[in-house]
Amino acid sequence: MPVPYFHLVFTLPHCLNGLIRQNRRALFQLLFAAASQTLLEFGEGKLGAQIGLTAVLHTWSQTLLDHYHLHGIVTGGGVALEGKRWVPSPAHYLFPVKALSQMFRGKFLAGLNELFDSAKLEFHGPLAELAERDPFVKLLRQAARTSWVVYAKRPFAGPHQVLAYLSRYTHRVAISNRRLLHADAQSVTFTYKDYAQGAQRKTMTLSTPEFVRRFCLHILPERFVKIRHYGLLGNRARRQRLDHARQLLAAAQPPCPQPSAGAAPAPDTARMRCPFCQQPTLMFVREVGPEPIKRPVVLDSS
Repeated sequence: MPVPYFHLVFTLPHCLNGLIRQNRRALFQLLFAAASQTLLEFGEGKLGAQIGLTAVLHTWSQTLLDHYHLHGIVTGGGVALEGKRWVPSPAHYLFPVKALSQMFRGKFLAGLNELFDSAKLEFHGPLAELAERDPFVKLLRQAARTSWVVYAKRPFAGPHQVLAYLSRYTHRVAISNRRLLHADAQSVTFTYKDYAQGAQRKTMTLSTPEFVRRFCLHILPERFVKIRHYGLLGNRARRQRLDHARQLLAAAQPPCPQPSAGAAPAPDTARMRCPFCQQPTLMFVREVGPEPIKRPVVLDSS
């Protein structure tokens, strides 16, 4: 749709990594539910509208360790709850990330507690003690004391950039081939970005068994869906909702002034809209065509 798209990242604290490894399907489901419900409720509360959301699960860090987070691609606005108009969000701002973080944390921890009460969690090996209520509550309190990270990235410049992002990152598992530098029976060497030092590019060498172990951490449960859509973009009756939203967006655009008699033909209005916010705020001055390259004159010295 011709609206801004915002990019948010919901990250789980590392103190839950062990629990997630032993309950991946249940806790990945909970991650999707907590993040999507948080965004949809903010859309209803802050905008009074139903927004659209695409969520993409990532489980890895640059060094292939556990780093469970969800990327959310959110429409800049939505259909008003009464269904009669499009409610836009500000062009460079969607929702306050601190408030998003607090609601996301509350929803995820409440969901964890419900899974424990319904005996839907598994605890093996070093986590066996968490099967008892007191140690489990202690883990929840430890997680609640930390600030959960919800990061708002720069908004996408339009639907085409959203598609470009999805095509690059949604079907990759843990590491891309271009980061692999060397591999043999003993070790694997690859590049990574050290974000603690300004995204400096470095190399890491792991033994082959350790590399395989880390890679296997990110193989999802069988038939698990890692890309999900909610709100306006939800699968049920999505075509009808999107058609209705596009009709409201078209009706919300200000009418184009009619040219006076004898006036020069107006340029294509699509070129006059800002590619970021889609508002008709650009003023056409003139179109500059390509100029021929002036080649230097070479004198014949013969």
